[in-house]
Amino acid sequence: MSGSVHPNPQGRVGQVIDRIEENLIAFLLGVMALLTFANVVVRYVFNSFIGDWVEAATGMRLPTEILWGLEVTLVLFAWLVLFGISYGVKISSHLGVDAILNIVSTGKRRVLVVIAALVCVVYAALLMKGAWDYWAPFAGFDGTTGRWFPTGFADSRDQAWYETEQIPIPSWLGWMDDVFNEGEAYEKMPRFIPYAILPIGIALLLFRFVQATVEILRGTRASLIVSHEAEEAVDDAATQHKEG
Repeated sequence: MSGSVHPNPQGRVGQVIDRIEENLIAFLLGVMALLTFANVVVRYVFNSFIGDWVEAATGMRLPTEILWGLEVTLVLFAWLVLFGISYGVKISSHLGVDAILNIVSTGKRRVLVVIAALVCVVYAALLMKGAWDYWAPFAGFDGTTGRWFPTGFADSRDQAWYETEQIPIPSWLGWMDDVFNEGEAYEKMPRFIPYAILPIGIALLLFRFVQATVEILRGTRASLIVSHEAEEAVDDAATQHKEG
């Protein structure tokens, strides 16, 4: 496998998940770009003589900063990273060391790849427990018991009243006051909303590792990683340099 692949998902569930995942990644990138651009305009254009001119002409003072803009951008970037991890597994774009795989026979290589995939599944399952245990108290849920894998639920301290620093809460989320905050109104967006990417992103990562393991066992996929990407990039750069 010499580069990343774009698999054709089989089944309605796989196609729906793929479509949601790709659209969300594109949406997050677009919103981050627009919000950053808007912040630049507000800070450096509205805060210049243009803002003074508008105020003198209309009596209205234009905003000079978007207070919640930076925090929203940071949240969106975290969502983008965690969605990107599972997406990288799907298209086999993660880098890895395949020196041992290249010196063994085809049969042994397949066994090693299967072992590596199973290790990744176990690792993602461990991450899933940690992600849930961290996020659950912020949503008023209980974390799990057990050191490595969940064995039950423990009575966790309710932290659903924790809010973000600057992000306002939309009015249409007012129902969350009664459900998560014992009827007390949120002044800012509760933290469990942006933090929800932890269990969501890790669950998607676990799904992708399981999916990749099944594909490897079926023989429709060769590896979890992209092979020789760095070497090929160097060779391509050297070739272009010579031709130039």
